[in-house]
Amino acid sequence: MSHPARGDTLQRRRLWLRSAFFVLFVIAPPLDIFRLDLTLGHFILFGHNWTLGIDAFISGEISAGEAALNIIWRGFLPIALGAGLLIWVSWRWGRLYCGWLCPHFSVVEMINGLMLRTLGKPTLWERHRLPGARTHYRFAPLTLIFVVGFAFIWALSLLTYLLPPREIYANLLNGELTHNQGLFLSIATTAFSIEFLLARHLFCRFGCAVGLFQSLAWMANRRALVVGFDTRRTESCVKCDSACDNACPMRLKPRSIKRRMFTCTQCRRCLDACDQAQGSRGETTLLRWLDEECARHVSERDFGHHPKIAHDCFGDTGRSTAREER
Repeated sequence: MSHPARGDTLQRRRLWLRSAFFVLFVIAPPLDIFRLDLTLGHFILFGHNWTLGIDAFISGEISAGEAALNIIWRGFLPIALGAGLLIWVSWRWGRLYCGWLCPHFSVVEMINGLMLRTLGKPTLWERHRLPGARTHYRFAPLTLIFVVGFAFIWALSLLTYLLPPREIYANLLNGELTHNQGLFLSIATTAFSIEFLLARHLFCRFGCAVGLFQSLAWMANRRALVVGFDTRRTESCVKCDSACDNACPMRLKPRSIKRRMFTCTQCRRCLDACDQAQGSRGETTLLRWLDEECARHVSERDFGHHPKIAHDCFGDTGRSTAREER
């Protein structure tokens, strides 16, 4: 039996999480939740000045020992804890931050959807339209508006992380941006527009340091959560139109080995597509999230091994081939 309702529920939750985190990303500087104020020379965290105490040490207000403790407590420790938490989560579950929170990936998926509606394919670089997709070129202006609009939002948000947000928004509303502020917004908006329109997936794969470190941690754990393909039922997959490949927002091939899924964001879109495609024929899904020992058969294929797939990894619902029975 397929479970499309479960997939729909998870996708709705993911949409709400991504949307909420994107809003938080935009409003964090104006609300002084978190930002780096270059005019003050230190961070603002939840409305409070977050400094390393170096100025106090230079002025003789604190000792060298207190200054060193501040650097460790307020500088090194938060970075180490944040990086450690990110690496630990990635080591166990992969790029969850990318697929479930990242404000950049939220834009990537949105533009994918607009491209699909406009061109019948999620990127400009794919040669053919996706099966069953149609072209609606009248949506092209709307797509460009969204691309430039979100590029501007990103540029403006980044500027407010560096300079006082009230000053930036006031200058923008009054048409009184300084030369440097206007130059930053123009260049950043142009750069983001080009990236969102032409190279958004390339950035996620090769240009994002946060994503790269998550992928490296995930690849190091052969028992980490991974999308697994039930190779015992390959003949059922032949009947499909590559629904899982077409659904992947990162344009990956979910049935491949883990190394080629290096930038998988664990969004589950491929699993839902397979579940729906197989369910329409009265068959069970061929793709599942696997972890622990069940994940080893996916990971170890990277090294030329072909470990036997345990029946319970796929719920023992697949039809075993003659080779499996032997």
